[in-house]
Amino acid sequence: MGNLEQSSKKKRRRKDVTSLILGTVGLAGLLGIAMVAPNVVGAMGKLGLVPGPRQKEVINRARDRLVRKGLLKRDGFKVRLTAKGEAMLRVIKARESASRAPRRWDGRWRVLIFDIPEYRKGMRDKVRLTLRGIGFVRLQDSVWAYPYDCEDLMTLLKADFKIGKDMLYLVVEELEGDRFLKQHFHIH
Repeated sequence: MGNLEQSSKKKRRRKDVTSLILGTVGLAGLLGIAMVAPNVVGAMGKLGLVPGPRQKEVINRARDRLVRKGLLKRDGFKVRLTAKGEAMLRVIKARESASRAPRRWDGRWRVLIFDIPEYRKGMRDKVRLTLRGIGFVRLQDSVWAYPYDCEDLMTLLKADFKIGKDMLYLVVEELEGDRFLKQHFHIH
């Protein structure tokens, strides 16, 4: 396996471990540090993420990294999600749900239009990066398309980014020149 493949595999594992830890703490609300390891170790074992006796070490390092990033907060011997951690967990869950495409396309395009003011340019860039990460395709600067239902995800994004009135979600029956979109999404 080449260096790029190993690096990619390591990043993917790190994201999976992060998702598991945030999800475990998010479900429990406030969780003892000693309780994080057994719950996550069991899930990691089932997923085959980290083999052997290194699981607890990997979890502890990942947990400490999440604390440093401000996604988790220590309360004595317990760990809880911060507001930033809750937002990250919502985005992770939203991406996971958006990546599960249905077997058949319903023939409708989901078009997202946003007009975020210049003084919130950073937020506009975050929205674009998030949409690209989810799988949306850019039609114009602030017009993006996706073939599957993602209304719940868009509601989440509006709430997380506090851009409710600046973003419109449309369900479109026909879209002029959508051949390249069908090719991109492998829709026939």
